[in-house]
Amino acid sequence: MKQMKTAYSTLRGFDFLNIIGFRLGSLFIDFTMSVASTVNSQTLINISEAISRNLSASLDMETAGVVRLIMPDNMPVSYGDTNKIITCKATEDLGTTPQWSITNINGQYDITNGTVSTVTTLSKTESQIQLNEVTELWKGTYLCLYKQTKKFGNDSTINILHKGSNVLDVALLPDIAVFTVPSFPRCKTKTDVLQVAAQCEINNSTEPYIVSWNGDGLKDYSATSADKTQIYSAQKIINCGVNNNNQTTASCIFKNRKGQIKSASVPFNIIGDGDPYCAAQGVWGDTKANFTSVLKCTNSAGQRTRKCNSNKQWEDEVSGCVNSDLYNVLQNAIISDTGLGALHKNAETIFSNLNNVTQNSVRINTFANVNASVDVLSTMSGKLVRLVKVVDNVTTTKNFLASSSNLLDGSLGNSWDNPNPESNKTLAEKYLQSVEDLIAISNISNDSNQKNIHIDTCSEDECTNTVFNAEVTVRSSGNGTVKTAGFKYLQDYLPNTTEAFNINSIVVSTTTQRGEENLQITLKFPLLTPRRRHVSLQCVSWNYNQSKWTDEGCVWGGASKPDECTCNHLTSFAILMSRYPIEIPYMTEITYAGLSASVVSLVISLLIELIVWSKVVKTNTLHLRHTAHVNISLCLLVADCCFLASAQPEIISEIWCRIAALLKHFCYLAMFFWMLSLSTMLLHQAVFLFHKVGKKTYLRFSLILGYVCPFLIVFITFLTNNGGAQDAYFSLETCWLVYSGLLKGTIYTFILPVGIIVFINLFAMIVVIMKLLEHRSREKSHEKEIQAAKTVLRSVILLTPIFGLPWIFGFATFIMDLTAGAVTLAVNYAFVVLNAFQGLFILLTTCLGDRMTREALLNSFRKKAPPTISESSTNLETTTKNS
Repeated sequence: MKQMKTAYSTLRGFDFLNIIGFRLGSLFIDFTMSVASTVNSQTLINISEAISRNLSASLDMETAGVVRLIMPDNMPVSYGDTNKIITCKATEDLGTTPQWSITNINGQYDITNGTVSTVTTLSKTESQIQLNEVTELWKGTYLCLYKQTKKFGNDSTINILHKGSNVLDVALLPDIAVFTVPSFPRCKTKTDVLQVAAQCEINNSTEPYIVSWNGDGLKDYSATSADKTQIYSAQKIINCGVNNNNQTTASCIFKNRKGQIKSASVPFNIIGDGDPYCAAQGVWGDTKANFTSVLKCTNSAGQRTRKCNSNKQWEDEVSGCVNSDLYNVLQNAIISDTGLGALHKNAETIFSNLNNVTQNSVRINTFANVNASVDVLSTMSGKLVRLVKVVDNVTTTKNFLASSSNLLDGSLGNSWDNPNPESNKTLAEKYLQSVEDLIAISNISNDSNQKNIHIDTCSEDECTNTVFNAEVTVRSSGNGTVKTAGFKYLQDYLPNTTEAFNINSIVVSTTTQRGEENLQITLKFPLLTPRRRHVSLQCVSWNYNQSKWTDEGCVWGGASKPDECTCNHLTSFAILMSRYPIEIPYMTEITYAGLSASVVSLVISLLIELIVWSKVVKTNTLHLRHTAHVNISLCLLVADCCFLASAQPEIISEIWCRIAALLKHFCYLAMFFWMLSLSTMLLHQAVFLFHKVGKKTYLRFSLILGYVCPFLIVFITFLTNNGGAQDAYFSLETCWLVYSGLLKGTIYTFILPVGIIVFINLFAMIVVIMKLLEHRSREKSHEKEIQAAKTVLRSVILLTPIFGLPWIFGFATFIMDLTAGAVTLAVNYAFVVLNAFQGLFILLTTCLGDRMTREALLNSFRKKAPPTISESSTNLETTTKNS
């Protein structure tokens, strides 16, 4: 102490130096010193350095009087005043710029340039703050600090803090909440007299308000204090016998020390005798019809509301209650750029607090809380993008990504729906734009993945980023980082205005600093629901101007690449899937017309067979041919009737759809197996030189081949596919067999037998034709059998393409996808036309086109027709001559 007094006593105006305490065993010494004259700062530093060297110690010193603050005149300052100046002056050049800070009711803040405060250095000895608008935030103690530091030796330091402080007093104005008790006074009879209290509530304040009331019949004014609020009340007597339809109000008026006034009014909503109302229910009191009851939230910020509709029914409660901690985070975000602290430092604190609040999803599992959280992201995004440009703080980035991921937790799914929408921009869109903008300006590394948000970055010429198995490849010119973000569950919250499509992928956002010239983006999405055949997908991006998905600038990869999109711009992307398969124009009409014509033609064919049977069946071969023709026509007739009955699967039951599929499967197979019986019979006769086969032998063989074989195939297929279960044996959409891919599905139990039969028929036709040519000149005795064989061969030649060609197109329709374009449409039309008109083709070719059948039919009609006059005369002459 002696050394210190000796050294500092050399200062001009030195008064005294006192030791006021020791700390940590005399390692720290606290002292005060008084100097009655101006002290040169450099002299003070030199003396302090000498003492520190002698004592081998560091020294921290604060001065008062070297720096002073000049406050605005006429304090207190009026609330909302503009362009108020606070000046900091130093007695000399201290070789550094001052640091400004304020201590207000919320804590201590550094003062920087912001939307309210502007810090200006006027000279080496003078600095000032200009406040654009004075509110309660700027009421407090201001500190102007010059810090001089000098290091010497190994670890010794001299810190001299020149402080100037002063108080800015502001005449405050309150935020007023008004209500009546009860909210809706009810007159049970016209003779009732009610006492109602009008109340105005403000937060506790140091401002000595002068409170007055304005309103008819108000009396008994009072004021009470609660934990954090002050409540001012006025009483009103309401006479129910007087007409109270003219609504009266009560107004509370608060006047501050500067004479500024702020008021609020509350109406007396009286439920008159006979007026419709909703009876009290729980915490909700009686409420007048078409009015909304309001309750203050308990232990949280905001209000709860519940409307009584015109039918005197309570509507659902709408909660605007926001978690208190979250509400404070939001308020800090709102003022983060005013100048109370540097924006980038405020952002670090705000996102850290937001992460802490949102980690527990139970605390924020309401729309009001999720909305407030998104408001924090949106507010900070707008301020940081506008003012900071780049966020380099790793902690800030980590916390904003963590809090953004917390909001996408699956347990919060119901909290994203706004129960009372007021804005065209949905909460999910606001969230997406905010996070997308924050990602764009943040310095993000590849280890930044969160539970519900994955981010990948790349700086190469051709970048490929992967998020949640979605692969994004960006090709563009220029330099810069490509950032891709994937969002879980967000696709469920963004509005889908396209009624025909559902969102079928996660939302993926891509941003880059390269610009969008020569930009090409290829996206490969894992589809949330596998795409069904003939169902189109749509590659879309979010249009922030129209608040909807749009396919502008994006192209789908088609059926061959169903999970791929190619786009030429940057934004957020997703895939939409059509809710319904593509419909082929006029397909239903063509099907009905063709099948109807086919059914009529088959009935006519069977009638013709019945008429001409005895006249055309002259050999065993022809008997076999016509027997097969009748059975083929019967099978096709039943199949076509089933096809007609199940043409609209959506209007029939599952059991009828299963029966229709079963009958079609059997009848179409039986039709082809009867064709096989024809060709095998021809092949047998051609190879064995037209060896005669007995009718019974052929019929037994044909019945086994024509009905037993297809029955076994259908029966085994039915049993091995879960007893004919839907989507295993048959499809409810088509009432036909299932196609599940190459060599997968019950359709192959039809296609493979048909393919084999068509191949055998072609082989048999070639062999029979060769044999017929060989026997043409040798076997005159078999002329009738040869002609019959030719007739049967002609039937086989005609029926094979009639039945085989449509199913070639039919198999192609299973392989091809309607999303492929015009070729697929042409194949489908060809299949429907050829298949639907099969009965007509049979009538025209194998029935009317057969000469023997045609002549026999004409002869039958001639016999049944009455004779003409000329025919009668001719018959008479013939009779006369003969006699």
